[in-house]
Amino acid sequence: MNIANLQLEGLYIALAAINDALVEKGALSRDEMSLALRRAEQIAVGDERMDELSSAEREAVAFAPRLLLLANDRAASGPASFSELARLVGQTKRPHPDQL
Repeated sequence: MNIANLQLEGLYIALAAINDALVEKGALSRDEMSLALRRAEQIAVGDERMDELSSAEREAVAFAPRLLLLANDRAASGPASFSELARLVGQTKRPHPDQL
């Protein structure tokens, strides 16, 4: 496996932990965190260059906000591993508007 991919896995888990800490400290509610991550996903998939990307590339761009959103939603039941969250992202991906 590419070492950069492993570094990104660690980064995603770190960001999920930071997001959870922000919620636990009361800086944001879970709903506010979810809203922010949904906005990030919309910005990512709404970028004008998305039309130039393949569906796999579009999924790659949306992966981080989707993974962090799932981590936020599941935080009440305890931390989840990267592989568990990545699997859930794959199971819950939404079609691109052109594919509807």
